[in-house]
Amino acid sequence: MSNEANPFESLQQQIHQAATELDVDDDVINRLSNPERVLELNLSVELDDGTIDVVEAYRAQFNGDRGPYKGGIRYHPGVTRAEVKALSGWMVYKCAAVNVPYGGGKGGIKIDPAEYSESELERLTRAYAKELRPLVGESRDIPAPDVNTGQREMNWFKDTYETLEGRTEPGVVTGKAIESGGSRGRVEATGRSVMLVVREAFEEFDWDIEDATVAVQGFGNAGSIAARLLDELGANVVAATDSRSGVYSEDGLDVAAAKAHKSKTGALSGFDGATEEISSEELLTMDVDVLIPAALENAIDGDVAEEVSADLIAEAANGPLTPEADKVLAERDIYVIPDILANAGGVIVSYFEWVQNRQRFSWTEQRVNDELERYITEAFDAMIEAYEQQEVATLRIAMYTVALKRVMRAAEEGGIWP
Repeated sequence: MSNEANPFESLQQQIHQAATELDVDDDVINRLSNPERVLELNLSVELDDGTIDVVEAYRAQFNGDRGPYKGGIRYHPGVTRAEVKALSGWMVYKCAAVNVPYGGGKGGIKIDPAEYSESELERLTRAYAKELRPLVGESRDIPAPDVNTGQREMNWFKDTYETLEGRTEPGVVTGKAIESGGSRGRVEATGRSVMLVVREAFEEFDWDIEDATVAVQGFGNAGSIAARLLDELGANVVAATDSRSGVYSEDGLDVAAAKAHKSKTGALSGFDGATEEISSEELLTMDVDVLIPAALENAIDGDVAEEVSADLIAEAANGPLTPEADKVLAERDIYVIPDILANAGGVIVSYFEWVQNRQRFSWTEQRVNDELERYITEAFDAMIEAYEQQEVATLRIAMYTVALKRVMRAAEEGGIWP
């Protein structure tokens, strides 16, 4: 497994592959494959012991032709300028792929949140929100949770923004707690979209999901929920890993019990419902029907792709495959449902949350889930239609052609200001 691939270069390669299929002019693609702006910050925060810590932070706004910039905020020691540029670009094409009227943005603070107290994290979040205040807003740029952030951080961000602005504006961020204007169904949304695309793929390829074997790399929110929902469909989740450990059982894992064990102990290791412990590297090459990479970028490179034994990969993480891995898997006839569709449930339900905030009207969880299913299945059908009609090499290229057409159309209709 390699983490050397530059995620921004991977994004640009994916866009250019789709553009080749559409015969798009180079100047248009150059504009649509680079961010409009990137803010780079050095945040100063007082720690609990009275010392001052200075940390790097970023916010990229990639493209706003289809609507306000939209994208999460992650707290991770691996946050880089290239990463947030790539992730903001993926958000543009993810929103376009599922036909949500947003552009793409992304942000991050380069820290390991485990090394900070809750009060220190609150001060960092509020410092970040203060710096982003001129750029964000419910009609400008709408942050959301990402790696190592959640409702708590979004509530802090919202409160900071509203206090400084002197007005109530719940739509400035999504992924909030229900009492702070969040949406029902948001916590499960990404995992649910992964389940839905796997279900649709099995129906499309006339496979039987009953007792289909599943391996999940990354047993966090998206991975564990996808595992549970697939288990409820009748699939058999045989392996799962987190950042520190992994477990396997040929007869299948009790997904709910495994999640409870991880919540209690902080890791999957020691789970007594497994027959053996495994590494992430072993999981990625396991002989299963469905592989779900739900961790960070570049989990599967070209070398690992040569050893992958799954029939279907559903990308719950953003950019878990390098371009070389894509090429290898296509040559081996292994289907990959791209991240811009598979994990789009989060941004779709964030859109629903934003709509509810602006209308000051809450939806039921059933309505949220029904609308999410409609958006995902319509996008899946559009991807399959492009795949078959354009005879492209991968489902990823097919989905990007659909998304790129929508972004180009919006850009053309808006025009270029002098």
